[in-house]
Amino acid sequence: MEGDCLSCMKYLMFLFNFFIFLGGACLLGVGIWVIVDPTGFREIVAANPLLFTGAYIMLAMGAMLFLLGFLGCCGAIRENKCLLLFFFMFILLIFLAELSAAILAFIFRENLTREFFTKELKKHYLRNNDTDVFSSTWNSVMITFACCGVNGPEDFEAIPQLPYSALEQTMPEACCQRQLQSREGTFINKDDCLLGIQKFQNRQGCYTVILNSFETYVYLAGALAIGVLAIELFAMIFAMCLFRGIQ
Repeated sequence: MEGDCLSCMKYLMFLFNFFIFLGGACLLGVGIWVIVDPTGFREIVAANPLLFTGAYIMLAMGAMLFLLGFLGCCGAIRENKCLLLFFFMFILLIFLAELSAAILAFIFRENLTREFFTKELKKHYLRNNDTDVFSSTWNSVMITFACCGVNGPEDFEAIPQLPYSALEQTMPEACCQRQLQSREGTFINKDDCLLGIQKFQNRQGCYTVILNSFETYVYLAGALAIGVLAIELFAMIFAMCLFRGIQ
């Protein structure tokens, strides 16, 4: 009976570590996507130290979970006590680090509010100056999502015109409607848009558009994080039980 119990524990340990392996692969993939994303989110992340740090923490956690899931599977199948102990200690450290990161994300969640992005936009945005990383990134976001500013075109009323601008603009060109929402897309009516005619403008703020676009993914990421923490907890329990059961 004890041998059957140990064998069952071994395969359960393997199963949980396989899920940790998959969870680590997912986190690693998301971290890499955020850092190298070609649509411009990388510059927005880089402009905010908290988001920049969080992206690299996600990348590091994903890589460590990926490696430890693999080691845990090997330790369980081979019944190697050293690998199991090594796995338990590091999975415990990762578990505590993830809890700390979740607590910090909750504490500093105000840095992701509408007001924060509005303040940053008004402070750093230079309209159609694509030589500026921050401005170029915001232009790419507004073009891609067919939106304007954080709340709407009114965000640009306090932003001064570029000194070499030949036309008095109420908003940047990125807020004008295009036949295709990309930088190569043809403007529907650029001049009337810049003069303030609303039917040629994208009027909805980017905060609402992006929030609605990623709402499903945010809940999915939260559920994935909770699932990974639960799997890690069970994996640590199985690792210790298997460690004590191996002669």
